[in-house]
Amino acid sequence: MLFFFNDEEARFIEAAVERLIPADQEWPGAAWAGVLNFIDRQLAAAYGAGARMYLKGPWVPDAPPQQGYQLRYTPAQLYRIGIAETRAHVTARYGRREFWDLTAPVMDEVLSGLESGAIELPSLPAPVFFETLLANTVEGYFADPVYGGNRDMVGWRMVGFPGAYAQYVDLVELYNLPYTRPPISIGEAGARQAYLEGHTHRAQK
Repeated sequence: MLFFFNDEEARFIEAAVERLIPADQEWPGAAWAGVLNFIDRQLAAAYGAGARMYLKGPWVPDAPPQQGYQLRYTPAQLYRIGIAETRAHVTARYGRREFWDLTAPVMDEVLSGLESGAIELPSLPAPVFFETLLANTVEGYFADPVYGGNRDMVGWRMVGFPGAYAQYVDLVELYNLPYTRPPISIGEAGARQAYLEGHTHRAQK
């Protein structure tokens, strides 16, 4: 179930994130990991509305990076405009085909053009749209699954991150040992804690 993207926007995002983090012989890519759902939920919530962003201007063109975000658009608006204008570029440039209908090398060409600014979008700087999409893709692949992405904790398993274990008391004095526990998400940690508290309470009766 999507909360922000329409069907065509979702197809664009799913195709794009899969090129940014593609599947290989060992690990699934961003599409399988649910990055589309992660970004969709973020854009439908406070992040998408720019709740913690200053958006009143003035917006200085070509400002140095330390001056931060220099667009009048919220992240939700940035995505909606960036997707629409990138799709318009693709259909004009590639025989009226949609982005998701292109071959992988051509999709990479489009994404590289956005990143470098070789593709010019009418309403906003293409590199800003690309950088936002890339950052949110990485976040969606590695964030806790409770936020909609990182399905089956694939990102954590890839890098060996243990996840939301509340404490490591039994391991604190053990050194130079590989960590072999499977990762655990915030949701699982809460369920496990409730289970343990229930069993402890019954045992004390």
